[in-house]
Amino acid sequence: MSDTPGTLDQFDIKGRSALVTGAASGIGLAYAEAMAEAGAKVTITDIDAEGAAREADRLSHEGYEVRWDTVDVSDLEQVARAFDHHVKAYGGCDIAFANAGLDVGDGFWSPEDKRHPDGQIDVYSKDKWDKSIAINLTGVFHTVREAARVMKANEANGYRRGGSIVITSSNAAEVNEAIVGVPYMAAKAGVKHFMRHSAYELAAFGIRVNAIAPGPFVTNIGDGWVKKNPKAKEAWDKLVPVGRMAETYQIKPLALLLASDAGSYMTGAHVMIDGGMQLGPIKPLND
Repeated sequence: MSDTPGTLDQFDIKGRSALVTGAASGIGLAYAEAMAEAGAKVTITDIDAEGAAREADRLSHEGYEVRWDTVDVSDLEQVARAFDHHVKAYGGCDIAFANAGLDVGDGFWSPEDKRHPDGQIDVYSKDKWDKSIAINLTGVFHTVREAARVMKANEANGYRRGGSIVITSSNAAEVNEAIVGVPYMAAKAGVKHFMRHSAYELAAFGIRVNAIAPGPFVTNIGDGWVKKNPKAKEAWDKLVPVGRMAETYQIKPLALLLASDAGSYMTGAHVMIDGGMQLGPIKPLND
């Protein structure tokens, strides 16, 4: 009999543990749900303590092993503390999702108004630039830094060696997506290259680092502007080659691939899931 694992067996993460940042809603919550549904023990972290507690409680009542923690990823000490709490609760860390992100506004077009005047590069607020970089780029560094710290210690602590780190990037790291604004694009481009270096450096420790690059998903980012404006969603649907924006559940299989042994030969990958948006330039919504 062959010792080669079965195809579906490679997706098995039962008994492993995962920490997800920005997991009170949207794509982060989908990651947390996917890990729990596949049998992992999960820590939901978010700056929104009420939301993190609510979702952890919901998943716990559904029979999954889920806890929560409050984390502002721009604060290194908070991120380190969250990983320490996770390791104390579960014995080690197998999987980490560096997902927390935000858009600070003024970058969006809408069907009625191509761009808010404050979103123009020559007047864009330095405070908003700093906030976007602090969360979307520096926050990723903090999360990967602390994930690497605890994963390197896994084996010495009698836990499973190595781990998988999955970063949420964006199709804005690959294409000129003016809709999301200047700092978001810069941060996500930085995330892509930071991921590649991290993957190179951590491979020797059995730690894989990959990134998921979503295109247009219906989430709460930008204060849930797509959810609040049906015309904006209709316009977006027309832009996507497959004809629709994505719902967050559609990212779960890719997250499980990268988190599990099914992705054991993948590191340094920037995986697009964008309905084909990278195949051509994004046109103005009201063209």
